[in-house]
Amino acid sequence: MAPSAEPDAAPAEAPGARAEAAFQEDVRANLPRNFGAHLAHGLLGMTGFRLIQAPTFIPQYVFLLSGSELVVGLARALQGLGHAVTPLFAATLIEHRRRVLPLGFWVGGLMRAQVLGIALAGFFLPSPWNLIATCFFLGCFGLFLGMQGVLFNFLMSKVIPVELRGRLNGVRNFLAGLTAASVAWVGGYLIERDALGNGYASTFLLAFVLTALGLGMLVLLREPRSPAVRERGGFVDRLRELPALMRADRAFTHYFVARSLATLGHMAMPYYVLFAGTQLALGGAELTGRSLGVLTRDFLLAQMLFNLVWGLLADRRGFRAVLVLALLVWVLSVLILMHTQTQGSLQLVFIGLGAGTGGFMMGAQNLALEFGRREDLPMRIAVANTTSQLMLAIGPLIGGLLVTLASYEVLFYVAIAFQLASLALLVLLVEEPRRRSRRERVA
Repeated sequence: MAPSAEPDAAPAEAPGARAEAAFQEDVRANLPRNFGAHLAHGLLGMTGFRLIQAPTFIPQYVFLLSGSELVVGLARALQGLGHAVTPLFAATLIEHRRRVLPLGFWVGGLMRAQVLGIALAGFFLPSPWNLIATCFFLGCFGLFLGMQGVLFNFLMSKVIPVELRGRLNGVRNFLAGLTAASVAWVGGYLIERDALGNGYASTFLLAFVLTALGLGMLVLLREPRSPAVRERGGFVDRLRELPALMRADRAFTHYFVARSLATLGHMAMPYYVLFAGTQLALGGAELTGRSLGVLTRDFLLAQMLFNLVWGLLADRRGFRAVLVLALLVWVLSVLILMHTQTQGSLQLVFIGLGAGTGGFMMGAQNLALEFGRREDLPMRIAVANTTSQLMLAIGPLIGGLLVTLASYEVLFYVAIAFQLASLALLVLLVEEPRRRSRRERVA
């Protein structure tokens, strides 16, 4: 009698099943340690990132150096362009590796070196070379940030189960926001006192020290060997596979488009603080170093506190719900910004902006981790990050042109239109990945 199909299939599946079981056991055994390592990294390691990305210090610093809104947009565009060109390259570097943390240390270190470069340029280079150097280092910061985004998100997907990622992100961002808000308050003081001859450079130097210490916290992390990886392939070959990757999962494609549209809303980010300065002037006040520090502090504190809420919501309802609500808060805050002229009301606006943008970043980055197979995850993260960062590169330039040729209000309404289009896609076409069967979810 011919043997049945089941006994023949079992031996072929057994090695993969055993490898997956061993991987999951390793994840569970090291979960407390790895959870703690991510929290320690977040406490310090994300500080520099948050201060560079905040819509306050860098835009105001570049504006003071250049006197041009268009140059502010160009500086942010260079950062976004750098961020856009490296995620796909990073995916090809890690998708065949059983462990990716060693490479993450190199990339994370190089990213933090750019923050140091911005600080040193402020201390030692005269105008206009300090402006040129700042734009250069922002572009390089974007290059390594694009690689780190793929590496560290993939790493988190390996060591933190999906049902715990919301609270991890919430608590980690809470700690990072607490540190960054404290540094922002100190930064406002340093700028006001022109510490060490350049208060902005002193702020960026402090951010570099803290974020470098945070990167060192990841030595505590224990990364398991991936049970399934792709064969090493060329960059061009992977690009050819992208259309098939997008066709294989319509929900991911719709998420990808929605995220890209919402990211275009960032075209207005560098201009919120500049517009706030004009509004304060109408009310008879001015944007001083101290008030800039207060707005940055409130922005980061809101990200910190609301990320706890977003994290709990994500664990209960999924990251899609976080994206939808965060975009609504963001849009509402911008609408209020356009009709306020006092320091107190501007602080409330920046609290709303911090809450909305923080929730958007958390939801956008983590939702990408829940589609498809684990071995395809680096490329999915990369393609989503690449397109989003292209939008971040194009957006500030469009924003600068809109402000120059029209007004701040026109820019804000255009950005809101893209965000509302993203909301429509998320509500109508993006399926919540956690409603799928277990075999379709990332382990």
